[in-house]
Amino acid sequence: MYYVIIASDSPASLEGRTTARPDHLQRLQALRDAGRLLTAGPCPGIDSEDPGAAGYSGSVIIAEFDSLESAQSWADSDPYVDAGVYESVVVKPYRQVF
Repeated sequence: MYYVIIASDSPASLEGRTTARPDHLQRLQALRDAGRLLTAGPCPGIDSEDPGAAGYSGSVIIAEFDSLESAQSWADSDPYVDAGVYESVVVKPYRQVF
């Protein structure tokens, strides 16, 4: 089943994002390579493709996991969590219609 991971960034998280990004992307690439990633990406802090110094307000990941617990565990071990980028993370079941 798919699960949506909705993460909200901590204030002034841009530096932490930059530092932890390679490890964060590596985990997402592994999901993609396994055919389990539907979509993933950051939410710009302003209405722009490249928010520059405004940074990001959070991230959304939709991926397939065996259970809600498995999805939560995966989200909890994200390098952005360890780096203090994410202030909060919510994981919910997701049903793709389109």
